[in-house]
Amino acid sequence: MSGDEADAGDAPYHAHIYHEAGQRAASDALHAELTVLKAARPDLRMVGKLREGPVGPHPLPQFEVHFLKRALPEMTALIAASGLRALIHPLTDDDLADHTALGTWLGGGPLDLDLSVMDPPGRNQGVPRFGKVDF
Repeated sequence: MSGDEADAGDAPYHAHIYHEAGQRAASDALHAELTVLKAARPDLRMVGKLREGPVGPHPLPQFEVHFLKRALPEMTALIAASGLRALIHPLTDDDLADHTALGTWLGGGPLDLDLSVMDPPGRNQGVPRFGKVDF
């Protein structure tokens, strides 16, 4: 494996996992499962707090998960199995692209995100907080 391929596995990713009314139990269950998994998986860097309302560009209650690209298949499968809607995206220096063109939606179509609050290209505040804090 080349150095570039090894570095690609270390690329940071986020998942925003949403719940609507009636889905809180499923959200709590997935949050608990990911929290336990985090202790055994160093590629899973952070499971954020369950947010009860809109935060940042996200219009529904959600929680954030930070992980490395090499964990993408496992994280995608776990989130998809929950039946919850989620946005999974790489974390680059372009916040808008991360949440739009580079993002993948699971469990339903895209939500209308508030794109007006996105960081300008080259200044994505998610990069320095990766694995440390959520919103």
